[in-house]
Amino acid sequence: MPKFAANLSMLFTELDFLARFAAAARCGFAGVEYLFPYAYPKEQLAEALRKHGLTQVLHNLPAGDWERGERGIACHPDRAGEFQEGVARAIDYARTLSCRQINCLAGIATVPQNRARDAFIANLKYAAPRLAEHGIKLLIEPINTRDMPGFFLSTTAQALDIMQEANEPNLYLQYDVYHMQMMEGNLADTIGKNLARIAHIQVADVPGRHEPGTGEINYKFLFQHLDAIGYQGWVGCEYKPLAKTEDGLGWLTPAKRLNLSSGCVFIGREPLETIFGLRQRCVFASHPALVADRVQML
Repeated sequence: MPKFAANLSMLFTELDFLARFAAAARCGFAGVEYLFPYAYPKEQLAEALRKHGLTQVLHNLPAGDWERGERGIACHPDRAGEFQEGVARAIDYARTLSCRQINCLAGIATVPQNRARDAFIANLKYAAPRLAEHGIKLLIEPINTRDMPGFFLSTTAQALDIMQEANEPNLYLQYDVYHMQMMEGNLADTIGKNLARIAHIQVADVPGRHEPGTGEINYKFLFQHLDAIGYQGWVGCEYKPLAKTEDGLGWLTPAKRLNLSSGCVFIGREPLETIFGLRQRCVFASHPALVADRVQML
């Protein structure tokens, strides 16, 4: 199965942000992602990652004034200077956090489409080689226009066309299954055909953007498909839990999941290190009858 990263902007929101790192680790996640790191000192975030043995999988470039409704500035022709300053700031954080992927949100278009496209491509051509100097991939993400009306980048085909025109080897696609099910469907085929350009995948179900398995997407098939085609990247869990985050994590396991106060115990057939990229605080047994004498209290 793929490696799963907890999105701390959407999971464990019943806790303060910095407490979510411990919660993610306690529930077995080996990686985390979130929208933005910039509200916290980078050293404080790096310590939270180190303390809990977590990998920083992804964060976004600065995206304008989020609280006032901005969702990126990369397609705004009059914000190029601000975008370039954001690239430098994102690199500074990513280097401290050992983060190897940064997502660029295109933004909501405020000018004609051709001008927005030209600005977006120019900004991508600025950012991609600068991130490459530090071993960091630049990603772009199509987002559905039902949830985010006016967002400039909204389909896989549009993203791939822009990537081709930008012609930057360090430019990749972030494929959000939820957004693309809303916009176009044909998920497995699209991922398979564009595997070489997809650096990161995010998941949530449709409708509602809740846990995988709560809606219409066949996630059991899709995760098996990712294995079959050899997807090597992370899968970000960017969904809105129906209740407490921990109560909705049963979808992560291939068989029954038992919750113990001292840690997570799973029953399955695969070696620990091959399942979900989970931490070695969780013990697997090959058959329920073996649980009693195989479980270690970690």
